[in-house]
Amino acid sequence: MIAALRHRIDARFGTWRGLVRLLLAHAERTAGRLRPFDLHDPQAVRRVVFVCLGNICRSAYAEQVARAEGLHTASLGLSTTTGVGSPEPALAAAARQRMPMDAHRARDWQDFTVQPGDLLLVMEVRQAHEVTRRLGGRRDVQVALLGNWCTPPFPHLHDPFTLSDAYFDTCFTRVRQAVGRLANDVPNARAAPAQKRG
Repeated sequence: MIAALRHRIDARFGTWRGLVRLLLAHAERTAGRLRPFDLHDPQAVRRVVFVCLGNICRSAYAEQVARAEGLHTASLGLSTTTGVGSPEPALAAAARQRMPMDAHRARDWQDFTVQPGDLLLVMEVRQAHEVTRRLGGRRDVQVALLGNWCTPPFPHLHDPFTLSDAYFDTCFTRVRQAVGRLANDVPNARAAPAQKRG
C-alpha cells in the first residue's frame, strides 16, 4: 500500500518534496501572493524565455516546444555551466514526446542578455523571486510561472533531473501543455515566417 502510494506520488509529482512544494505554491496562489507572477501585459511580449536551474531539462524542453509553436524563444539556467548538454534521461523523455533536443546546450544567466519585451517563464515560485531580484526592478520585462498555463494550474513544476522516467514524462507533458496554451496568449512573440527563396 505504502509502496504503491510512493510510486504514484513519484510518477505524478517527482518526490514527496515536489508534492509539498506544489501544495505550498497552491496555498500562495489562493492567498493572492503569486499575482505578481501572472502575465499582465500579453501584447508587450516579444520573446518567451524559459528559466529553470540548470537549463538542461524543463526550460530546455520548453524552448523546443515553443520553437515548434512558432514563437521567438530562448532558455537559460540560474545556476549552470554554459555549453553543457542535457542528460540522457531528458533526451529520452523529449524523444518520447517527439520533440528531440539533442542539439540543446545550456546557457547560464550571466551569459544571457535579457531584452525589452521578454517574458521570463520560471518553473517554481522561488525561481520567480530570484529572477525578479536579479532583474533589479526592470519594467520592460515580465516574469510569470509557466505552470499557470497548465490545466489545472501547476504553480510548481518540480525538477525531473535524476528522477524517474515516469516523472520525466509527466513533467514534460505538463510543460508541453503549458507552452501550447501560452502560445495563444502572446501573439506578438510569434517568430517571423521564413522567407522563401525563388
